[in-house]
Amino acid sequence: MRLLLTGGAGYVGSIVSRHLLGAGHELTVLDNLSTGHRAAVAPGAAFVELDLRDGAAVHAALAGGYDGVLHFAALSLVGESMSAPGRYWENNVLGSLHLLEAIVAHGIPRLVFSSTAATYGVPETVPIREDAPTRPSNPYGASKLAVDLMIGGFCTAHGLGAVSLRYFNVAGAHAAGHIGEAHDPETHLIPNVLKVPLGERDAVSVFGSDYPTPDGTAVRDYIHINDLAAAHVLALHGARAGEHRIFNLGTGSGFSVREVIAAAEQVTGQAIPTREAPRRPGDPPALIASSERIADELGWVPAKPSLEAMIADAWAFAQAHPHGYPAGG
Repeated sequence: MRLLLTGGAGYVGSIVSRHLLGAGHELTVLDNLSTGHRAAVAPGAAFVELDLRDGAAVHAALAGGYDGVLHFAALSLVGESMSAPGRYWENNVLGSLHLLEAIVAHGIPRLVFSSTAATYGVPETVPIREDAPTRPSNPYGASKLAVDLMIGGFCTAHGLGAVSLRYFNVAGAHAAGHIGEAHDPETHLIPNVLKVPLGERDAVSVFGSDYPTPDGTAVRDYIHINDLAAAHVLALHGARAGEHRIFNLGTGSGFSVREVIAAAEQVTGQAIPTREAPRRPGDPPALIASSERIADELGWVPAKPSLEAMIADAWAFAQAHPHGYPAGG
């Protein structure tokens, strides 16, 4: 298929791009490089530097004709969304609206959307099923839920076939080892934990130790980036005209912050001191996915569910790229 992917210079988009190219698809990547890295864009993909908030430019970019779109471009920092919600509504919602309008205008039949478990907010029960109430506890999650709702409307009105994948914490690196997680600022737990054995910090902050969880720290469901990418390839073929299908992605196992740190100590062979810090606003105590629906309907099963395997791949990338991608890359 001839595909277009937004956010292909970011962590998730860049690795999904490689899986799509490896499956034989033709790919064009759009990214404004505000948080992504030009060096992460997959070789073999055409690249267009473009901001989705520019509606005219989005329409022009999609005019060439595509068989499908995969949409990853978004701001995604929970804490920042709490202090600057307007940025998230403008970037995530307005940009997605422009993209949807262009998709329909140019007759593109299928869309895969990078949604999030943050749409559920603080869940009533875990593991979380797709029919759980959506009550996001931060503007980031609210902006992604707004896009999901828009997609549903476009599917009904225009016959678009769409799949939203709501995933939890993504970890690891591409199988080749040269593409991984490198954000500035880095807010994700595993890469920040690994900065300690790299010598870039003396301790890792534990944000909240009084959650209603077994050890008091927040619990999350981690998924390997390559398993996530495989799900996107399946979702591309699972889009049905006029339907908006929603699937959760995770391993169904939750790990606390302290368990992640202990696993990182085992992988790196180094002690990792901690520093207690207050809870971050908007962070739920536990997010664990039920992925039964995507297993039953699309046949997706994670190949690398082990937390140690995810951390080992992330550690290999961190050692090879201790300072992330080159400046300006």
